[in-house]
Amino acid sequence: MHPAPPDSPPEAPPPAQGRRTAPLLLTLLPFALLLALVAAHWNPLMDLDADISRSLHREAVAEPDLTHANRVLSDWVWDPWTMRALIAVVVVVLAWRLRDAVLAGWIAATCLLGTLLQQALKALVGRPRPVWPDPVDSAHYAAFPSGHAMTATVVCGLLLWLLRRHGAGRALWRTVLVVSLVSVVGVGLTRLWLGVHWPSDVAGGWLLGAFTVLLSTTAYERWRAAGRRT
Repeated sequence: MHPAPPDSPPEAPPPAQGRRTAPLLLTLLPFALLLALVAAHWNPLMDLDADISRSLHREAVAEPDLTHANRVLSDWVWDPWTMRALIAVVVVVLAWRLRDAVLAGWIAATCLLGTLLQQALKALVGRPRPVWPDPVDSAHYAAFPSGHAMTATVVCGLLLWLLRRHGAGRALWRTVLVVSLVSVVGVGLTRLWLGVHWPSDVAGGWLLGAFTVLLSTTAYERWRAAGRRT
């Protein structure tokens, strides 16, 4: 067997199928339950969402400097278009530097389909966003699930998977993991602080984003494994 060329780092072996099925269910089932409760306007969930949102909005109005910082983070640093630009750079690197156009296309398709799914669910559920007499920010389209939370989860999850798959060093992996966790959690909190989402919208975005990543990466690994066997 000839050694791999220097610019093609060795790929980590795909995990066992059983270990990937459980996380899929652990993200899909809670999301499906949350979707059903939101669609049914389940009163305990609606009341909890409203109580948390009112409390955070009072703080946002009382702390204009902190609110401005949250707006910058939400609208620029962790904005979905910023996340999409980041993944576009990754796609170009995969296609040009690593000569892996198939994987680049797979990543791009995952992000595109995730966005389409998110928008379809928003239209299907049609949940109104919070309305305040003294809003500190505004947002468009329906509320559930949060597009910011889902997009950040999908992009960060795919980046972590790619780094692990291409044998990234421990220091790089841990750094990106910490940045990803801060970004995914942080963007959800900014949406709540700014009063443009209910807490269950953000939770739904996180769960659906995680499911999208797990489904895409599992399908890719199985497809590649099937190709190696034939």
